[in-house]
Amino acid sequence: MAHGPDVRETVESWKVGISKAWQLGEEGGYLMVSWSKIGVVIVTLVIVLPAILLVSVNNKPANSTALHCTYSVVNVYPHDTNAFTEGLVFDSGFLYESTGLYGNSSLRRVDLETGGVLQLLSLQPQYFGEGIAIVGDKIVQLTWQSHKGFVYDKAGFGLLQEFQYPTQGWGLTYDGKRLIMSDGTANLYFLNPVTFQRVGQVTVHDTGPVNELNELEYINGTVYANVWREEKIAVINPQNGQVMAWIDLTGIQDLKNQDPSARGLDSKVFLLSF
Repeated sequence: MAHGPDVRETVESWKVGISKAWQLGEEGGYLMVSWSKIGVVIVTLVIVLPAILLVSVNNKPANSTALHCTYSVVNVYPHDTNAFTEGLVFDSGFLYESTGLYGNSSLRRVDLETGGVLQLLSLQPQYFGEGIAIVGDKIVQLTWQSHKGFVYDKAGFGLLQEFQYPTQGWGLTYDGKRLIMSDGTANLYFLNPVTFQRVGQVTVHDTGPVNELNELEYINGTVYANVWREEKIAVINPQNGQVMAWIDLTGIQDLKNQDPSARGLDSKVFLLSF
């Protein structure tokens, strides 16, 4: 079995200045997570990795070797209440967003500070938009049950290519060489970013398989995946599928009760540190 980087070494690599990570964007420490699936919109998150705080959790599953982490809210940003967010990437100062629902799916460029939609491309009504990833000057977008993906010009959102895949499409990210895709199971699939052919896969596991992996991000050699309908994020070794750490987001929904400006979590983007 292949072994990835030691989790404590990985944690040390996260401990960089927040301002530096902000300048570097996703590769320097951004995690974009969307928890909307089949009519359930919990929250859209933007999570900053620096200043990580590790904590022990008393209810840690037996036989689990994963570290457990907590979080704190750094900032809250406005967000379109009509956007059923499925994919989210921060790049070059903008949010790139894929929204779902049949008849309402879209690809968007969004101003983070104001939540304003700067550019929008509507998908045909038979497609339910899902995860997205940026590969160079292109945006790759999945759809949920249509087994079809789209490739767009990043600048103008012009359609460049379509491609097929055999599973459902959920989350998508890019590790610099391969696209990494989830389909709602415990599997992560690795795709060639040019041909979109599958070149590998792993099953994500802790004490057992971790099913319903949803939105994905790739940061510093590891994959971050939120679990649908759960308030937690798995930090995954992409070489063998082992969960290296869990980020416990318990209480994130309670923010709407603590902060009047955060009512309706489906309409906010959160900047967190953990």
